[in-house]
Amino acid sequence: MSKLVDTPPQGKTYSAEDGMSRQGAACTSLVDPSLEYTDPTPDIHALFLQFNDRFFRGRLAAVEVKWSSRMTSNVGVCTYEGEDGLCTIRLSEPLLKLRPRKDLVETLLHEMIHAYLFVRNKDRDRSEHGPEFHKYMRRINREAGTSITVFHEFDDEVEFYRQHWYRCDGPCLQWRPCFGTVKRYSRCPPGPRDSWWRRHQQLCGGTFRKIHGPEGYVKPTKEGAGTSHSSKLSSL
Repeated sequence: MSKLVDTPPQGKTYSAEDGMSRQGAACTSLVDPSLEYTDPTPDIHALFLQFNDRFFRGRLAAVEVKWSSRMTSNVGVCTYEGEDGLCTIRLSEPLLKLRPRKDLVETLLHEMIHAYLFVRNKDRDRSEHGPEFHKYMRRINREAGTSITVFHEFDDEVEFYRQHWYRCDGPCLQWRPCFGTVKRYSRCPPGPRDSWWRRHQQLCGGTFRKIHGPEGYVKPTKEGAGTSHSSKLSSL
């Protein structure tokens, strides 16, 4: 796809630091409702190339984008691989396949902003969406008709995949907001690989037992040790 370039009015210059082309109202909205019917399942690689050219001046050539079939606690993640602008954007196939095309577009753009800030500023902090992130977010929203936000609201979809439930028999049964219950997408029970496990053992010391599984689930004959996962017990 050829790069979109506009010419500034006489006497006015655009800063290269903006890192984006300015197409304004002349561009069709990227989330026009008609696209839900004419292009409901777009190719994410084609979208990435289009957005990189249009909004990021082609600076994301070293960034990879791909689907994740296992990621269900986050809808999108940008991982920084090194100091040379190498990044990987992963999009949750299980979560986004339940959502409109609009959510895919806005999630991809959200993660591309993170990637751009790393390439441009070596900004690795994904937990804080600071002034620079908001600057690019607002500009893309204005130019493309999108509604990119700082946080994604996919609570119903995340909850849908958390079909394996474990409950502790210790004092944390009385602790808000989880009341000793951990819900996760994998059948692996809570264990030492959980970031909160040591603190749980110190403050509670109870044992987690499985109380619910997806339809058709058969309980293993032997309980396995805890393994890595993305669920967290927020009350601990």
